[in-house]
Amino acid sequence: MQTRFAIPTQGPGCYDITDTVARWLRDNGEGLQLLTLFIRHTSASLLIQENADPDVQVDLMAWLDRIAPQADDPRMHYLTHRAEGPDDMPAHLKAAVLPVSLQIPVAEGRMLLGTWQGIYVVEHRRAPHRREIVAHLA
Repeated sequence: MQTRFAIPTQGPGCYDITDTVARWLRDNGEGLQLLTLFIRHTSASLLIQENADPDVQVDLMAWLDRIAPQADDPRMHYLTHRAEGPDDMPAHLKAAVLPVSLQIPVAEGRMLLGTWQGIYVVEHRRAPHRREIVAHLA
């Protein structure tokens, strides 16, 4: 079984999609299955991360900005890929470091995530986007 989720973003950050995925699974999951999630973009990522303390996401985004600063940062000079703006190449680098797909075990329509785990779309671009996630349940 497959579906697609359209996730609106409003600039850099972690967007929790756990409930969206869980609602779909409640209607479609049965027995023991494996859920694969895949983001169809090269400037955003998927991540399973702590969902109890929002400071985790704040620190994660700050770390990503340190390892791949914006092109308008005087410390950073990307040599060739600049056509889509100063945040594009850093977004590709961040997406190269974080996963673009996840696999999550499912039992009787419920993800077997840990107590403090949530699923996030990590937006790396400054402008709002509509990110598409493909979900495949087998």
